[in-house]
Amino acid sequence: MIIYCYIYYKPIIQNAPFRKDDFVSMQFSYGVKDPVENSYDSKTGIYHYVNNKDSVITKKFFLKSDDILYMHRKANEIGLWNFPDTIGKKSNKSQSIPRYNITFNYKEKSKHVTVYGDFDGNPKLLDAAVQMRKIIQETLLQAERRSGK
Repeated sequence: MIIYCYIYYKPIIQNAPFRKDDFVSMQFSYGVKDPVENSYDSKTGIYHYVNNKDSVITKKFFLKSDDILYMHRKANEIGLWNFPDTIGKKSNKSQSIPRYNITFNYKEKSKHVTVYGDFDGNPKLLDAAVQMRKIIQETLLQAERRSGK
């Protein structure tokens, strides 16, 4: 039985469209204004954010391979690859509602999702998107603390 599972699932896993081995970079941005005020790019390691005193803070730190593996696995579990490109829609009301942009770049393709905080559609989809956002934010916070900057 184990041999059968290995033979059956190995090609599926190897040919998966978003493989951790093909990971290139990740961008995460969020905020209310256009363009969003807070952003992180794993390729450059630059993290811009607005603190509680409305000052723009710029830090530089990189994610470890364990961080990337964790986010990639969570994205697989949550089903990020099957999310629509936009969850919610841009409207006059959304100018005062937080917006989150998540992009995972791989060698051959990328996945970009924009989540509007006022989304009133499928609650399971919104819960999954919020969960992914929290995972990314927690991972960035841990990486920032590790950097000691």
